[in-house]
Amino acid sequence: MALFAISCIDKPDSLALRMATRQSHLTYANGGQTLVKVKLGGPYLDEQGNMAGSLLIVEAPDRRAVEEFSRNDPYVTAGLFQSVEIRPYRITVGPPM
Repeated sequence: MALFAISCIDKPDSLALRMATRQSHLTYANGGQTLVKVKLGGPYLDEQGNMAGSLLIVEAPDRRAVEEFSRNDPYVTAGLFQSVEIRPYRITVGPPM
């Protein structure tokens, strides 16, 4: 198993779409996926403190599983994000997850 960071930036002026799909996203992220486990997650905030993106640290067997997990996220299927970036990740500072 390996860690990956999924970094997503919302499209401009999309807070209403985020709020409309938030519960579905949270249910999905906490849904006990068999291949991908969310270890840490939360929203990026804009200057006003509004949610404007997402960062998830996930554990998965490989990148392909993370890509599939990301593709099926309700935020992605709703068209919320202007960009999604997936990168391998390693903890070097802080408590283990």
